[in-house]
Amino acid sequence: MTSTEATGATAACPHCGWPDAGEPFRVLSRHTTATGHTEWTRCGCGSLQVRVADGRGTRVVSRGGPAPGAVPSRTDTASRCRG
Repeated sequence: MTSTEATGATAACPHCGWPDAGEPFRVLSRHTTATGHTEWTRCGCGSLQVRVADGRGTRVVSRGGPAPGAVPSRTDTASRCRG
């Protein structure tokens, strides 16, 4: 997992370019925290992301890359994500 400095509407997945604020992404788990919640999500390209939602909004705070040779679970998402 790598840390990410970019936040807000202009941030995007470095692997496919899909905006962090855009759909689709799949929520894998959500955990309540003292200030909001933390979500583990998967981008349409397959990269794993950690999102924090609190009083400052929702932002990706860490992300990994897609598995080599991984096939996204939704091919329509993959074509839009990579296109």
